[in-house]
Amino acid sequence: QVQVVESGGGLVQAGGSLSLSCAVSGRPGSTYAMGWFRQAPGKERECVAAINWTGRYTYYADSVKGRFTISRDNAENTVYLQMNSLTAEDTAVYICAADEMYYGPRPEYDHWGQGTQVTVSS
Repeated sequence: QVQVVESGGGLVQAGGSLSLSCAVSGRPGSTYAMGWFRQAPGKERECVAAINWTGRYTYYADSVKGRFTISRDNAENTVYLQMNSLTAEDTAVYICAADEMYYGPRPEYDHWGQGTQVTVSS
């Protein structure tokens, strides 16, 4: 069974930085494309960043380009999301997703974490 576990959320002041981690455990030898999504109250879930299993290809939403960086360490089966220059608009639950086949911004990933809250105070 594949498990996806996020960590690193919290409260930060506007203009600050925060780093999220997402650890994937599953079938030995499996490789996963990963995506970071966020959902704010009253808003649709949106993909902010995604990375294919090799790390060669990445996707960023326009709203976070130049501020967020996604990276991965396949030896540790972990994906990271470095978030800089945070604003109140970035406040949301950040949810990590994994899939053995799909890579991209659509919510078509098979495996999802529970999410971690990121709150940016203005």
